[in-house]
Amino acid sequence: MAQGTSHGTSHEIDTAPIVDALYTDGITALRGAFDVVWVDRLREDVDAAFEDAVNRPGGAVGRGPKRWYVEIHPQQIRGFVDLVTPPWVVATCEAVLGPDYEIVEVGFDTPFPGAMNQPWHRDFPMPEETRQERRLTSLAFNMTLVDTTEDMGPFEIAPGTQWDDSPEFDHGMFPPKEHYGRYEGLAVRKMPQRGDISARSALTIHRGTTNHSEKYRPVLVLGVDAPGAGNAEHHDLAVTEDYWAALPQQVRDHLHCPVVDELTPIVQKHTIEGLVMGEAE
Repeated sequence: MAQGTSHGTSHEIDTAPIVDALYTDGITALRGAFDVVWVDRLREDVDAAFEDAVNRPGGAVGRGPKRWYVEIHPQQIRGFVDLVTPPWVVATCEAVLGPDYEIVEVGFDTPFPGAMNQPWHRDFPMPEETRQERRLTSLAFNMTLVDTTEDMGPFEIAPGTQWDDSPEFDHGMFPPKEHYGRYEGLAVRKMPQRGDISARSALTIHRGTTNHSEKYRPVLVLGVDAPGAGNAEHHDLAVTEDYWAALPQQVRDHLHCPVVDELTPIVQKHTIEGLVMGEAE
């Protein structure tokens, strides 16, 4: 079960430093938020989902050499409710996205040995609300399922770049290579351990780095939108009727997805073409 984030209520969380971090650096985190045993069980479910996904057409999408992304249905992981209800997670969503935030994505990114540096990128083009009002309309929560080490190709982020806006960005997402020097100068490598969770703006420029180890580095991704942000159209979350009926009302209030008789395996839609080839060393 969740540990650390599971005590108290979201109203007892001081969200000012969380919001400040997301609007300045573009990322924040809570260390030791979950029990390691709980994380290891989550990894078992992710491993099973990955094996299923890579063995069927469209089950996994490439994000560069030896790197895949897989979207899953909430009930494919035993800890979904524990993941989305801790006070820190709820408070962060409410403070940044409003009380009617929507859970739109559950998935995982998995760089294996041999994964290369990704191009610097953001996950989707900047929304007009962000461009005109400097308002964040989505968050990506990331949870490592292994203890990250320097040789495992850690996540690298350029703080403060969620506001970068240039017509030179390919597809609104990929800065030109002439800009790379700036991002490399800003770059911070994140070394999360099992139990940590982070929240970031998916607009903050980032990349996965080369995995020099013999280990894989699975990271769970939880995508959350403000109402009307529109990212749900890129995803295919669904739950069965019995699973929906057993969910706490707190979760049902924020999980806007079809309720079906039987789950259909997800064919990945959130392809990012510019990541398929990776970067040369």
